[in-house]
Amino acid sequence: MVNQPYPLHWETLSASARGANKQRNQDWYTAEGCGTQADPLVLAVADGHGSARHARSDVGARRAVDLFAAHAREFAAFTNVDGLGGTRSLSWLMNYARDVMPRRLVSEWQRNVLGHWQRQYELDEGSSGAVTAPPTDGQKLLLYGATLIGAVLTPRLFAAWQLGDGELTVIEHDSRVEQPLAPAEAEIGDETESLCSHEAWRLVRMHWAPIVERDRMPRLIALSTDGLSKSFAADEGFVEFMTGLDTRCSEGGLESVQTVLPEWLAKAAQYSGDDTTMAAGRRPEQDTESAHAGRQTTERQ
Repeated sequence: MVNQPYPLHWETLSASARGANKQRNQDWYTAEGCGTQADPLVLAVADGHGSARHARSDVGARRAVDLFAAHAREFAAFTNVDGLGGTRSLSWLMNYARDVMPRRLVSEWQRNVLGHWQRQYELDEGSSGAVTAPPTDGQKLLLYGATLIGAVLTPRLFAAWQLGDGELTVIEHDSRVEQPLAPAEAEIGDETESLCSHEAWRLVRMHWAPIVERDRMPRLIALSTDGLSKSFAADEGFVEFMTGLDTRCSEGGLESVQTVLPEWLAKAAQYSGDDTTMAAGRRPEQDTESAHAGRQTTERQ
């Protein structure tokens, strides 16, 4: 008898802290699902630019996360080989993830925030009685500028997308720490690619990792805005933080880390001066052990 595949039940943790001397937090995030086909793991963080010319970037960040989560759940449904649409090949899924999803996501975000601008403009115009010439669409989009990192994981596939700064950190099953979406060249100063950029979908970076063996899935997937990485003097400090977080999860459980995570991020926000946000998923230790035991049992049949 061959054992059935063990059930995956990823756990999530998330928190956000307002940057020092900032009036409001411009970040937004979500961490939901448990990694099954019916309930995929969906993670996203967005970082509103926050300067005067991006005065509504908190709205832009929230809309970005909400839209990504909806698209990620739709994409996860496409990976279901038993779905009504029939089996979709990995090449079809990869082409959709690389080409279609970024274009749809950016286009819908831009339509969404332009609609928000129009509603706000009509309210302001009605209350003041003054008629002013509206700015161009490009100027409107700048008000909502934000970066975005998003990831989705199902039993068949792990995929992630990034536009702008921030970090996707993956701790593999063998404890290797990877940052698969790190740009080839570091961005200069505070300039970053953004959802409000011209043809922003062309700037999206994608990570593609089909699941071949479940016990070789990542152990930790963490998305964080750049307020966290900027709080460290060197990249090594950020990596040590992530490995320490993973170790703390192993030793004390995810709930203990969730309890102290807001405090950790608040301290980082003091050092960086920037809003600091993390959304992460971790595969529990018992799942790793069950996968290993199930694999051995299957091999003995």
